[in-house]
Formats: sequence, C-alpha cells, structure tokens
Amino acid sequence: MEHVPPPAEELARLDRELAELDARRAQLLTRRAWLLAALRPTVPTAAPGWNPSGWGAPPGTPAQPWGQVPKRPSAPRGAQNVLLTLGGLLLTVAAIAFTLVSWGSMGIGGRSAVLAAVTLGALAAPAVLLRRGLAATAEALAALALVLTLLDVYAVHAVAAPDTDGLGFTALASAVLAALWTSYGLALGKLRLPLPAAVVLAQWPLLFWAWAVGAPAPVVGWALLATAVLDGAIALWGKGAGVRVTACVGGAVMGFSALMVGLALSLTAPGPLGAVAPGVLLLTASAAAVAGAWRAPKGFARTGGAVAGLAAVAAVGGVPAAALPAGWRVLAYLLCGLALTAVVRSRLPGHAARGVLAASGAVVAGALVWALPPLAAVLLGPVTMLSDVWAGTPDGFRSALGSTLPWSELAAAPVVLALVAGLLGAAYRWWPSVVRLAAPLAGPTTADAGPPAAPAAGAPGTDAPGAAGGAAPWPGWSGWSGRPGAGAGGRGRPSAATLRGVVGAGAVALGWGALLLAGALLDVPHALALAGETALVGVLLALAVRGGGAERGATAMPVTALVASVAGAVSAGLLSLASEGASYAVFGALAALFAGAALRAGAGVPRAVFAVAAVVWGTVITGLAGRSLGLAPHEAAPLMLLVPALTVLLGARLRRNPVALPVELTGALGALVAVGLAVSDAPFLALVLALCGVLAAGTAVRPERRPVAGYLAAALFVLATWVRLAASEVSFPEAYTLPVTVPALLVGAARRRRVPEASSWTAYGPGLAATLLPSLAVAWTDPDWLRPLLLGTVALVITLLGARHRLQALLLLGGTVLALVGLHELAPYVVQVAGALPRWLPPALAGLLLLVVGATYEQRLRDARRLKDALVRMR
Repeated sequence: MEHVPPPAEELARLDRELAELDARRAQLLTRRAWLLAALRPTVPTAAPGWNPSGWGAPPGTPAQPWGQVPKRPSAPRGAQNVLLTLGGLLLTVAAIAFTLVSWGSMGIGGRSAVLAAVTLGALAAPAVLLRRGLAATAEALAALALVLTLLDVYAVHAVAAPDTDGLGFTALASAVLAALWTSYGLALGKLRLPLPAAVVLAQWPLLFWAWAVGAPAPVVGWALLATAVLDGAIALWGKGAGVRVTACVGGAVMGFSALMVGLALSLTAPGPLGAVAPGVLLLTASAAAVAGAWRAPKGFARTGGAVAGLAAVAAVGGVPAAALPAGWRVLAYLLCGLALTAVVRSRLPGHAARGVLAASGAVVAGALVWALPPLAAVLLGPVTMLSDVWAGTPDGFRSALGSTLPWSELAAAPVVLALVAGLLGAAYRWWPSVVRLAAPLAGPTTADAGPPAAPAAGAPGTDAPGAAGGAAPWPGWSGWSGRPGAGAGGRGRPSAATLRGVVGAGAVALGWGALLLAGALLDVPHALALAGETALVGVLLALAVRGGGAERGATAMPVTALVASVAGAVSAGLLSLASEGASYAVFGALAALFAGAALRAGAGVPRAVFAVAAVVWGTVITGLAGRSLGLAPHEAAPLMLLVPALTVLLGARLRRNPVALPVELTGALGALVAVGLAVSDAPFLALVLALCGVLAAGTAVRPERRPVAGYLAAALFVLATWVRLAASEVSFPEAYTLPVTVPALLVGAARRRRVPEASSWTAYGPGLAATLLPSLAVAWTDPDWLRPLLLGTVALVITLLGARHRLQALLLLGGTVLALVGLHELAPYVVQVAGALPRWLPPALAGLLLLVVGATYEQRLRDARRLKDALVRMR
C-alpha cells in the first residue's frame, strides 16, 4: 500500500514539529518558573492541570499535581501559644487540686516547703526564659506564679491564721500581692501579665478594709472613690496598654460605684445638713473627674467632663433639694444643671468643657422627661370623653382628664417647662451673642477657603485652656455666625440657621406644654380651659404660617408649631365633647382657624395640612349635627356626605393646585366613614353608596381625575344596586342585572370594533360583573343545584371565550367565578373527607407540598412569570 506522502517525508515532518514543540515548551517552562518566583508570597499554587515533575521542569520548580492547592502551614507562634496555654492551665489545675485536696496529708513543714519551692521556682523561671528569648513560655509560667501566690495566701490563712477575720486578711493580702506583682512586673518589663494583675489586685484593699471594720456607707464611698482616683492615675501614667486599659475599666467600675453611693445618700438625706457629707463626696469625685479630663485624650476627656458635671449637679443640688417638697426637688437639680453652662467662660479644655455641657443637657433632658407624664395626661386625657359624649360640663379642667396622677407632687412641672422654654427663647432672640459665647467650644470647620491660621493657645489640637473672650479662635467659625445665609460649617455640622430653628422649636413646644400643664394644675374651669386651648391653637397656627417664609434651614420652629397646633386641636376638640354647645363652638373655631391658615400659608406641605385639618373638623361638625337631630348612625350617614360634596366642588375649583388632591382624599375618607355608619342598615347603605357614586361621577368629569374616579363611580353604582337587591330580598337578581348586562356587552363589543386596541376590562368588564357577581353571591347561599350549575356553565363558556380570543377580562372573571362555584359545590365533600382523614395527614400533606414547591421553586417561578406575561399580553 502506497503512503501519501511517503513515510520518510512524513517522519521528517513529525521530527521538525516535535523539535518546535520542545523549544516552545522550554520557553514556557522558563517563563513559568520566573512567574512562580515572583508570585510565591501571594500565589503559592501551581497552575491548574500542570505537573512540572513529569515534564522536566527547571530545578527548584515545585512539583504539584493538577489543581492541588497546598495547605498553608500553621503559624509556629500560634501553635506554640496554644500548647503553652494548655500546659499552664493543666499546671494551674494541678496546683489547685494539690492545695485543696492533698494539703491535709502533709505536715506543716512539708506544706511550706512545697508551696514555697514551687512558687519561687515559678517566679524565677520567667527571668531565665526571657534571657533566652522564650517570652511565651515566660508568660505562661508567670500566670502560673500568679495563681500560686493566690494559693499561698489561701494556705497561710487556712493554716497559719485561721482565726483572722477573712475580710481584713483579704484586704491586707490583696495589698501585699498588688505591691509584689507591681515590683515583679517592673523588674521583668517584658512580661505583659504581672502589671495588669497588680492593677486588678489593687482594686480590693480599701473596699475590703471598709467592710472589715464595718464602716458606714460614706466611708465605703470614700474607699471606692480613692480606688478610682488611683486607677485614674495609673491610666494616665501607667506603663503599657494592658495596664492602662485595666486601670480604665477598674476606675470606671469603682468610680461609678462611688457615685451611686453618694447619690443614694444625697437623695435619702433627712435634711440639708445630712446632704452635705454625700455632697462633699460627690464634689470630690467631680474634681477628680475634671483633673483626669484635663490630661485625658479626646473621648476620655469628654466622658470625664460629663461625669464631673453630673456629680457636681448631684452634689450641689442635693442640699437645697433635701429642704424642698418632693414635687419641687427636680427644680433644684435643673437650676444646677443650667448653671453648668457657665463652663463656656471657663479655662477648661475644649473636650472636657463639651462633656460638661453634655452633662448640663442630660440634666435638662431628665427634668423634661420627668414633666412628660402630666403633659401626656393633659393631651390624651380627654379621650375618655368619647365614651359618653355630651354627658355634661365637668367641674374643672382636671376632672375632664380622667387621670389619677398625683397632681400635688407635679406642681413644679409647668415651672420646669416654662424655665427651659424661656431660656431657649432668649437664646433664639439673642442668637449672635450665644454664638460668640460658645465660639471657644466649637470644633474646626472646613468652610474656609484660605489656609488655616497657626494654632494659638486654646486652639484645637492642643486641648489647652482657651481664651475666655468672645472672639472666634478657629478658622471656619464664620459658618456658625448668626447671620442669615451663613455657611453650614464643617462637614456633617448643621448650619447656624438650622440650630437656631431647633432652639426656637424647643421654646415653642415647651412653652405650649407649660401653659397646658399650668391650666391642669390650677384646675381652671372647663370653659376657660377650652378657650385657652383654642387660643393656643390659633397662636401656634400663626407661628406656623409665619414660618413658611423662614430662611433656609430654619424650618424646625414652623414644623413644631404645625405639629403642636394639630395635637392641641385634637385635645381641645375631645375636651369640648362634654357639652353640645362647646362642641359646636370649638370645632367651628378650629375649622375656621385652619381654613384661614390654609389661605394665608404659602404653597407646600403646611398649606395642605391646614386644608386637610379644616376638612376633618368640618366632617366632625356634620356628625355632631346628626346627633343633635336625634338621628341614628345609619340615618346620619347621608348627612356626613355634605363635606365630601364640598370637597368635590372645591377640587373642581382648585383643579391642579397641589392642595386639591389632599383635600379630595380627605373628603373621600369622610365618605368612607359615612359608608361605615350605614352598614347596619342595608337600604341606607345602598343610598349612601349611590350618593358616593354620584360624587365620584362628578369628580370624573375632570380629565385629570377620570382614570380613577370613573372606575370608582361605576363600582359604587353597581355595588349600590347589589345592596339594594339584597335589601329587597330579591331571589332572582338576574331579572334585574341581565337587562343591564346585555346592553353593556353590546356597547362594549361596538367599542372594540371601533377601537380594537381597547381593553377588555373597559369593554366587557362592567357588563359581566353586573350579572356574574350578584349571581355568585346568591349561589353561595342557594341550597339548590340548578343555579350553581347554570352559573358554572356560563362562567365556563366565558372563560373559554376569553382564552380563545385572548381577552383578559373574560378569562379572569369567568375563571374566578367558575373556581368559586366549584369550591362551593365541593366544599361539603371536602369537609367529609377531611373529617375522615387522620389529624396528622393534612399537616403532613401541606409540608410535603411546601417541600415540592421549594425544591422546584425556580421552575414554579418561571411558570408564574410566563402566566403573568401571557395575561399581560391579553387585551
């Protein structure tokens, strides 16, 4: 057999190709070795599918099977630390077991010799190990030595001094061990455990000593405070992060305990003289916190300033508070808290001063929270009037609230609110002066375009005492000036206008609350309370309307006035329900006030809120009119539609005004209330639904409301018809619905012929629903089989026509009615089968179904999407 090409020529060709492959392979291997060497620290793996050992890779190239990722070797230090920790724990457990279990089987000499030798060995071994560079082993043995010294102390007390008081011995032992471990840690500076352990041991000597001698609570407080001061000194000048962190934690715990002891003694003092001693303790704690804050870093300085401020308030305010009645003590603490604001003129470092101001704010906030319950009772108490409308005018304001609060103990609440409101109002009035006073405490800003000036004394970054003058020492302070339009300051900082608006908002809210509380505490007559609350609503509305033109950023005050006006109007309206005349007078005044505010306000959200509130008060007046006429709720329902009719006319007048839609929606809610009142009587319900349909049809005359109002009107008319048929006990509604359905379907068919792209819902939906839905409602209560059979047959035909001609309305309406008819017919048999099945089977089947659906979730999701797409494509 002849070869083409000849064998010799083909062999030569193969040799040439193999040589080229070898050359290319050597080139690639060289390049690969260089890449591995370059990437070895981060990519210590071979390329997937490559094994250099089988291809003669260059020397030094690691041989790895295809796709294998070598495991990173565990860090030797980590493994060593684990072994040493386990070894130290085992030795500690052995030492404890020896001391507690085997101690009694040895004589006094043996005991002393064994513990002394082991302890000295454990203490001396770390020094030798540190010289050899075995720091981890030295730490483990140091931990063992710490436990052994504790066991030595226990052994000495159990054998050598068993009759010694345990608390006193513990105080002495903890002091000795703290000194021992401090010296040991300083001698072996490379060990990290001894010094923190000494700090922990130093927490207990003074406290256990106070308990041992049976010292009174003030002495215990002083012991805790002294320990906290020692911790603070260690935290400031201690060696190492571990020591400082431990001292910070210990100082926080001991200092907090000392403050709690002093506060408890101050609050329970029998008189001003009795409050002096705990006050001195608290003042000393405040001074210690200030001293620590003077040198502490930023965050700790603020915390120290806050603690110092709170301790000073508790100390100074506790003395006069002990002489005041219970209801007035909060005022003493509030005045002391407000006095802390004088720190803005002090030479205290910036961060510490901010902490003191935070303490002042916390005291004020606490006083305001104390005054909230009576204010909430004044605002929400009139809700009790809803249970018995027009029951008669109560004797006084307080009796109308239905509250059981101890009003005599809350006498200072309006004073607290008025005081804070007055200060906020003064700050709002003289805002530029406030800015100048607070300038030294403001942080640097980034609003400056020029380079920052060199930091002077008191500048940020040095945290040294700043100048007490009013000049702004930092660049960028111009963003905090009181001028309108000033810059917003640093990143994330609110502008001056925003801050001033918040201050004004606080003054408005607190002043309003103070007046309400004053009326309740004075128990003014009911008529005077109503007049006062209504007048306050008018004042708040004036502020809200006036604030509509406020400068940018100063929106907090008008918004607060708006919210307070609405809340006050609700409270006054509920309070007026005690008598008929008061109800008409108050709700009429509220409707007039809010309508006037809507007319005076500029475009925006406030104007819409005013208009909506006016509509609500008008709706309430129509409801009151029905009650005055002696009408039952269902009889008063048509009267409630008067305001919705007015909103329809007003909406036609306003047209595309932004206020039109909120007003019309509020009127629609009033119509919904009327429907709810008429539910109890079917004929009146049909009448109300028909009237609502008329209102919706009147709204649909406007092109911008037609898409929604037109469908709503049709639905309301159909629903009114059904309700009327049900009220007349018509057993064959088809006699009334078919004469409507047939012409409607013919009109729809004609529309589809003229406009083929018209929706099937527009063409056939109303006509089909007019017959199918009432027939379905009757079929569900019909015990006979003929009506469900006929309705099901018709629904099946409609469904098939919808599927054949791709008409969405026919498919969905017919399918839904068919499914419900089938469910109605099968329900008795399903109930029988369910009763015959074991109780566990339905849950099991439901669980199995969920499992199947979950396992095929993606497929079911795709099926649902395809079904949705198919329905959407239909007309």
